[in-house]
Amino acid sequence: MLKSRLCFQLAVAVLLSFSFGLSYSNPVQDSPGYSLEEALKVVSLIEKIQLEQLEKGSGELRNVVVTEREFNSYIAYRIEVEKEEVMKDLRMKFLDDNRVECMLVVDLREQKLPKILKPRMTLFLGGELEVKDGNVRLNLEDLFLESQRIQPAVLDLVIFLGSKITGEEAFSMSDWWVLPYGIKDIRTQKGKARFYY
Repeated sequence: MLKSRLCFQLAVAVLLSFSFGLSYSNPVQDSPGYSLEEALKVVSLIEKIQLEQLEKGSGELRNVVVTEREFNSYIAYRIEVEKEEVMKDLRMKFLDDNRVECMLVVDLREQKLPKILKPRMTLFLGGELEVKDGNVRLNLEDLFLESQRIQPAVLDLVIFLGSKITGEEAFSMSDWWVLPYGIKDIRTQKGKARFYY
């Protein structure tokens, strides 16, 4: 099962952030479904990174580029294959200067929830991705539940409830995360992310 924390790490590692203007375009409309071929391309890139680190060790910084569609296909593939219980969809738009847009669908049906929370929620969030010393965090600037702006503490509550369901340790969106797979830095441009390792 793709753990909620792992999925958030993957998302944050490839950038979670965006700047909402007066109107926000839903990233879901741009890429329905996913491509198995694109998902497996990302799996191959991860294997390449791991293999090169074993063979060459540390030295000259190398990089790989992952497109927005490839990344979203990889996440959708992992959610489906690992039968994620809480997070049902996660899609991102990569923007310039380490900014992205993120759409997240959380399904808490059949769980005992506070009445203020809907059992199935679509969240839009963003900010700026900050990378430092092999760690990354999202400086969350905006958070919407459906079309209503909400406080970031609500997302931490959703994460807490999800952690109780999956039996994982709770965390906060403001936490620092160790970059996975030996990645040292991430830089985004519109439609793609470059990972340095």
